[in-house]
Amino acid sequence: MTVVDKSAQLTRKDRGRHADRLFWAVCVFAGLAVLIILALILVTTVNEAFPAFSADFFTSTDWIPNDPDGDGPRGPVYGTLAFLYGTLVVSAIAVVVAVPVSIGIALFLTELAPPKLRATIVTLIDMLAAVPSVVFGLWGILVLAPAIAPVYQGIHDVVGGVPVLGSLFGEPRSSGRTFMTAGLILAVMIIPIITSISREVFATVPDSDKQAAWALGATRWEMIKGAVLPHSFGGVVGAVILGLGRAMGETIAVALVIGSSVQITANLFESGYALPAIIVDQWGESTGDFRAALIGMGVVLFIITVLINLLARVVVRRAEIRMKGASA
Repeated sequence: MTVVDKSAQLTRKDRGRHADRLFWAVCVFAGLAVLIILALILVTTVNEAFPAFSADFFTSTDWIPNDPDGDGPRGPVYGTLAFLYGTLVVSAIAVVVAVPVSIGIALFLTELAPPKLRATIVTLIDMLAAVPSVVFGLWGILVLAPAIAPVYQGIHDVVGGVPVLGSLFGEPRSSGRTFMTAGLILAVMIIPIITSISREVFATVPDSDKQAAWALGATRWEMIKGAVLPHSFGGVVGAVILGLGRAMGETIAVALVIGSSVQITANLFESGYALPAIIVDQWGESTGDFRAALIGMGVVLFIITVLINLLARVVVRRAEIRMKGASA
């Protein structure tokens, strides 16, 4: 009887070992599959875009794709610098507007809101995240842009004479289709993403850390600043990066409200263009090198997203090292 029990026990251990090895193999395969897919995407898109790559592609602001003979004095020219600038500007506006609002909402939900109100706000945020981007774009071009144009004019009238602010908030477009409008639309679109993730991160803060801060006589803000935010820094940065990725890759909403002007200007109240917007606007009529240039814009956007994620990892790592040094 004892021998049978030992044999059964060994059999269970062998099965457990095989299950662990199988689980390890599945996890490794899943991780490698993601890297392989990303590498294949990069290789194939670079191969398709290679005919359009040149010095002008990365440094020129001229976009003249409609010279089929190529014998014109300025065409065809595929310069993407203005589109890259527009993408970075509207994404920066979206992050600057959305991050404080999102973190404030997340802190309110985790630290202040009563349960019934918390459930209602969470439901509304989830509903906002489910709204299609084309709806935001239509709302932006039909409602927000005409309504906010007088506000832009009022801001320009107030700060137009200030040296730096006058450049940033210059004479606005009367249509309201500007960098700022596109950034505000993107901010509304990424607020649910950053808020939801930040709220989950804040909820993981150990209650003992909060109670320790209360016991030391900290106010609510001091408790949040000293216990909640340091513990959640990495997760909040991840939430911001996910929101930024959504903002940089948005197409329809930005294409409808940014104004479609190929230019680089410091005036946020001027119209512009962005990489995803030009791709979705002109893909249908593109062939040959023209299509290769549009694919090349996708490659540029892909590389920028990777670099931003790497930068975020460096920031989080340095912050963690600083926190460990302070606690020691």
